[in-house]
Amino acid sequence: MRHPELTQLDIAHVDCDAFYASVEKRDNPDLRDKPLIVGGGQRGVVTTACYLARIKGVRSAMPMFQARKLCPEATIVPPRMAAYVEVSRQIRALMDRLTPIVEPLSLDEAFLDLRGTQRLHHAPPVLMLARFAQQVEAEIGVSISVGLSHNKFLAKIASDLDKPRGMALIGKLETESLLATLPISKIWGVGPVTQAQLERDGIRKIADILRYDEADLAKKYGAIGLRLYALARGRDSRRVSARETVKSISNETTFFEDTSDAALLDGHIWRLALQVSDRAKARNYDGMTVNLKLKTAGFQSVSRRRTLRGPTNLADDIYRIAAELLQPCLIQGPFRLIGVGISDLGAVGRQATTADLLDPDAPKRHAAEAASDKIREKFGKDAIKKGRALR
Repeated sequence: MRHPELTQLDIAHVDCDAFYASVEKRDNPDLRDKPLIVGGGQRGVVTTACYLARIKGVRSAMPMFQARKLCPEATIVPPRMAAYVEVSRQIRALMDRLTPIVEPLSLDEAFLDLRGTQRLHHAPPVLMLARFAQQVEAEIGVSISVGLSHNKFLAKIASDLDKPRGMALIGKLETESLLATLPISKIWGVGPVTQAQLERDGIRKIADILRYDEADLAKKYGAIGLRLYALARGRDSRRVSARETVKSISNETTFFEDTSDAALLDGHIWRLALQVSDRAKARNYDGMTVNLKLKTAGFQSVSRRRTLRGPTNLADDIYRIAAELLQPCLIQGPFRLIGVGISDLGAVGRQATTADLLDPDAPKRHAAEAASDKIREKFGKDAIKKGRALR
């Protein structure tokens, strides 16, 4: 690799390639050379798709029925969040060896600030990142792409330039010329609504922004205009922050047919609560608030939440609160989607769990859950189930 600023760039963005699909192919080699979609149900959405499926046009968040039409030969598997969380933890442990300043954005991507690490590792950041990418693939079994630049905005753009298994650099001298060729959607914070507005005004590429001065953009678009002016020129003053950014943990499911069946909905609440609990425990989180999300047959969103006396990550606690939140909502059914989550997250150990003096059986249920977790950890997540999970 050659680049005039090869050893001078030290802000990185690391992004796993089709992360969930990569983990599924790693764990089932029979899927390795087949198009694969991770998602659920005819009426659900694509969580992620491998690159063989993406060639056919399948994209994340696409409705499953559309994905099936585009790639009928694809194998479809449901998400396994506990497995993805564990792989994410393994990758994060390797990141922490490179630098203490790691800012996770999600399970499969993070920013790294590698300034000052050359003296520690006796190698420039670019070399350490190349070794890191090889180590992740060899030891963990998934591939990553790396972007390296002089700020976060450019590092994130760089990581997407040469996917999969890519490493791309954007130096200071080439920043504006490279950005000028990219579509406006590449700018951080430009979503579909903003993009449509900009395109109506004749701004389709980042180069088009350069025709405007800062005052004009601010007058026309407000605070967004100021951000457009700076980012179009590759200016980004945000620092990489080592603080955890996860604010909530949730799971949801879309039904094949709309339903008002209370028993069926109760079974889904238990399964979702268990998935949320597994993810929270894997990341050493608990939450102070339990959230319930519903979507009616008419696409109306319904949400309910309850703040607890103390934080919890126990499936039993999450299920019982979510089930109570559901009861007054049943009259609004039938429903096409249900979701359960926890928020107001913190590290485990802040306070006692939600066990109440008016619920003397709670300690027994919590002890049973701890025993169940050990069995599932040793023999697999389906080794033990509650009756309500079969509804």
